[in-house]
Amino acid sequence: MPLTRILCEDYAGLQSQGIGLAEAAGLPAETLVLVPRRPWRWVAARLWPAPLAATGLAPPFPELVIAVGGVAAAVGAALRRRGARVVQVQHPRMALDRFDLIIAAAHDRISGPNVIVTRTALHRVTPARLAAAAALWAPRLAHLPRPLVAVLVGGANGRFRLDRAAGARLGAELAAMMRGERAGIALTPSRRTGAAALAALRVALEPLGGYVWDGTGENPYFGLLALADAIIVTVDSVSMISEAVATNAPVMLAPLPGRARRNAVFVAALTAAGRVRPFAGRLERWPVAPLDDTSLAAAEMRRRLGLD
Repeated sequence: MPLTRILCEDYAGLQSQGIGLAEAAGLPAETLVLVPRRPWRWVAARLWPAPLAATGLAPPFPELVIAVGGVAAAVGAALRRRGARVVQVQHPRMALDRFDLIIAAAHDRISGPNVIVTRTALHRVTPARLAAAAALWAPRLAHLPRPLVAVLVGGANGRFRLDRAAGARLGAELAAMMRGERAGIALTPSRRTGAAALAALRVALEPLGGYVWDGTGENPYFGLLALADAIIVTVDSVSMISEAVATNAPVMLAPLPGRARRNAVFVAALTAAGRVRPFAGRLERWPVAPLDDTSLAAAEMRRRLGLD
């Protein structure tokens, strides 16, 4: 197997995409978090004259690179000029022929002979991982009522806002659902969830017996995905929505103040496919099947790179 390195910035969603692709392809890989040096951190990566120097990357260079995101795209293109084979995940925002292969979601709206298009973001959710997580977390969450609703909360990202007011509004809707449907709630925040929003959610849910992960100990994320009868995800996170729809649970999307074009295209496609519905303060359950293109993309990557 070639020496493989995953390049990305320090964002959980980007890391999950790169690791998920490598795992699905059966490629042992190391993850390198890119931290641009001054002054390059304030300049768009596609404009860097020397991307390797801008991120402090030095030999030995990998044979195969999985680059995720815009900063990694600039570094990946530079490594390709030095002989590496480079797979870019997400729209690189530069010429597509600077990469051996590009794996992009349909909402990125790019195409070409070296482009593989997926319906969702890549991720690490697999039946085996869900089964292991269910076995681990079922006893710990056994006290929660059924139906059990997993709530995955993102945060502000420059396009959407999740402040105290938005958190309180979501908390009130979730609390009303708990009372009306006698549903259990298990909520996990992300690293982007602000303290004020999380506090508002706690105030609304914990007095009713809702479980809100406090960020200590083992992350229950995969356990919630595995055990949920339904999942609610804040609409800001393409990554978390992609992970949620890879399960057997129906997925509802909680709105937040703000808007993003790519996000809207993504959500519209999943809504049209019947895989997600808007969360309107009540529990909805309908027949669904897992939607997951990660393994398909990994298999096609192996085929095109001659790794089989």
